[in-house]
Amino acid sequence: MAMIKQLDKRSGITYVYESTSYWDRDKKQPRSKRTLIGRLDPDSGEVVPTDGRGKRRSIKSLNPPAKRGPIPVTQTERLFFGATYLFDRIGIVTGVTADLKTCFPHTYKQIQSIAYYLILEDQNPLFRFKKWAMLHKHPYGNDIPSQRSSELFQSITEDAKMQFFRLQGKRRIEKEYWAYDSTSISSYSESLRQVRYGKNKDGEKLPQINLALIFGENSGLPFYYRKLAGNIPDVKTIRELLRELDVLGYEKIRLVMDRGYYSADNINALYKEHRKFLCSTSAALKFAKDSIREIGAEKDRYEHYNSDLELYVFSRTIAWDYEQERPYKGDTIQEERRMYLHLYFNPDKFSDDSKALNRKLDALKAELLSGKRVPEHEKDYRKYFEVKETPKRGISLSYKQEAIDSVRDRYGFFVLISNEVKDPVTALRLYRMRDVIEKAFWNIKERLNLRRTLTSSESSL
Repeated sequence: MAMIKQLDKRSGITYVYESTSYWDRDKKQPRSKRTLIGRLDPDSGEVVPTDGRGKRRSIKSLNPPAKRGPIPVTQTERLFFGATYLFDRIGIVTGVTADLKTCFPHTYKQIQSIAYYLILEDQNPLFRFKKWAMLHKHPYGNDIPSQRSSELFQSITEDAKMQFFRLQGKRRIEKEYWAYDSTSISSYSESLRQVRYGKNKDGEKLPQINLALIFGENSGLPFYYRKLAGNIPDVKTIRELLRELDVLGYEKIRLVMDRGYYSADNINALYKEHRKFLCSTSAALKFAKDSIREIGAEKDRYEHYNSDLELYVFSRTIAWDYEQERPYKGDTIQEERRMYLHLYFNPDKFSDDSKALNRKLDALKAELLSGKRVPEHEKDYRKYFEVKETPKRGISLSYKQEAIDSVRDRYGFFVLISNEVKDPVTALRLYRMRDVIEKAFWNIKERLNLRRTLTSSESSL
């Protein structure tokens, strides 16, 4: 490449060209290509660029605007996003995020971020949220100091919670059965009003509060909870539950409950409110004993065996003796309501229960013959034995075989009742789906570290 100067005799201007040599393959000879780059200033001897037609380039063309380059980096950070992205998607699909935004428009992102933290960092206290927030992408995006989190919990009103339950419940009310159960959470607090001594489901000798939950059996999601005084038994909570479900506007509800919630009053209340239910009961109840007596020797016939359940299955339609007191009229309604009774016989459980009864009878017999009677066992002594004592022969025992047979006949049976589910196989499968709420209690106590109450404030509880 060379610079070539050439004088234009007509104008007297000397132009400067850039000449590039190359080999022409077609003509097989060297060639050159010239490109005008400007004209030579006669005074200074410098090359003045032109636009190619002998005219000076404008200042704009000589100084084009600088192109936008890369923006300089002023901050770098590395955030974990996988788990929180999953939670974001779950919130969108289930409608939890939308319902939180509706009920808590100014704080829903903080609520989500704290929930994410409690799930992912179940072993760490809330005051370590700052470090977690620096390493994870989360909805709120900023730190939530411990004091602010306490204020956030206190700002959640009862009306807002009930509205959230209402929105969540209506998303699934037509689609699934609802499992209802409660658990106990022990506490050392002396300032919380609901902390009372009661039946502790963890076997701890501490006062407690009770936590009642409703879970959708298909979705596996909770949408109702209630804190209860620790001395309230399960069976006493059903009427309050029905009242609150009525306030929430739920009409077509279907509850699944264990035998701890069975009582004649509760079943009557469910019939009165036209609520569908599936509940386990004791095989010692009269209507269950009557049906077991009718089954008799057929309990282990192959025609009643279900291979999927590996149980012998029976079903009856019975009449429930419904009662409703009407104080405003001063009378009581007494009528029959249709109920489906499902019975399931497990030979293995029958064998285990029979062995346990034999061991119990052996222990009672030994106590009686040794004269070391246990006050708590007096009822069983009278139930299973005739005891005679004479000065010469001492203590002699005879067994009440009818009472023993009456108890043994019920062994191996599991009982469900419902006012909707007719098929016994479907009923048992629905009941077994209650496992979702047991897993939820485990998550609350183990993964979220809530075996003890972590607050002494009523408003934050």
